[in-house]
Amino acid sequence: MDIKEEALKKHYEWQGKIEVISRAPINTREDLSMAYTPGVAQACLEIQKKPELSYELTRRKNLVAVITDGTAVLGLGDIGGLAGMPVMEGKCCLFKEFAGVDAFPLCIKSKDVDEIVHTIELLSDSFGGINLEDIAAPRCFEIERKLKERLDIPVFHDDQHGTAVVVGAALINAAKCAGKKLSDMTVVINGAGAAGMAIGNFLLSLGIGDLIMVDLCGIINREDSYENPAHEDIKNRSNKNCRKGKLADAMNGADAFVGVSRPKLVTPDMIKSMAEKPIVFAMANPTPEIMPDEAKAAGAFIVGTGRSDFPNQINNVLVFPGLFKGALSVRAKRITEEMKQAAAYAIASIIPDDEITTENIIASALDKRVADTVAKAVGEAYKE
Repeated sequence: MDIKEEALKKHYEWQGKIEVISRAPINTREDLSMAYTPGVAQACLEIQKKPELSYELTRRKNLVAVITDGTAVLGLGDIGGLAGMPVMEGKCCLFKEFAGVDAFPLCIKSKDVDEIVHTIELLSDSFGGINLEDIAAPRCFEIERKLKERLDIPVFHDDQHGTAVVVGAALINAAKCAGKKLSDMTVVINGAGAAGMAIGNFLLSLGIGDLIMVDLCGIINREDSYENPAHEDIKNRSNKNCRKGKLADAMNGADAFVGVSRPKLVTPDMIKSMAEKPIVFAMANPTPEIMPDEAKAAGAFIVGTGRSDFPNQINNVLVFPGLFKGALSVRAKRITEEMKQAAAYAIASIIPDDEITTENIIASALDKRVADTVAKAVGEAYKE
């Protein structure tokens, strides 16, 4: 039985991967009076007088909504929110297992930006944070932007920023291993969708020397015009030498490659054209842009993928549990750039400098130390 058949069998067995557990014992009349009527009324009145007490008198302080419209679920595309529910439940499991954060899946039956935003806004008082998941670009950018403007709790689109932070963490340690400074490095990103754009913006905030973004039409450069506002924005902050052409042209002389695109787009010749000790993060799943053995044979110094069956798995489960745990702990109203940077450096720090090798640049996705380390760093960054 292969992994897909086994997983389907397990889902029939589980009949849902999460459940609600009562924290209040109800065994006597007095228990009932405390947890429910009439005693509960006092907690209601306290929150009415002082809304911030909702964080102390309810579970809101530890509760995140995992929300999707089902338009970009894993590699399956637009399958709808209902079909995306197993993924949302899985995400909630990861929140609980790795960070002790309670999370609840919500699948919205709409593709209208304003309708989705309004729905989430109406529900927001029930939660301490909002994790947007598997929403297709470019609508995901607008949904996140509008929610950040309207809500006073953290809003985080994990497909964008979680991926960006974990790539940043991997690059920090890969650069150390290669003996390079981020400020001297040219990084090529292939795939200019939600994840690619977020990675590009985040790596620029970390201080990389130059960024070259490549989409289906080729290298994004300042002399061309783009319908996508995100492309228009980044074209003026990247590609300093205004390179034009295709992926092969972008990779010539580059220090690092990040792929969030499609399988088998990178050739051995492209790897050979890169700078000394090239870093290759081929993250298309399940089949990367180039297989690790091919990349290594062509001269790649470090190779990372999104897969667990190869070294250097670059997985955003290292990010979101600890990031939200940290944000909730300080009752943050937003996720700032400084918090994301703190998360990246915290993840990188899990591997001591003297233990970094070409096949050990980032912690295992199952490393339970990560969430607490990230949470502490994120909380401190928000306070500062």
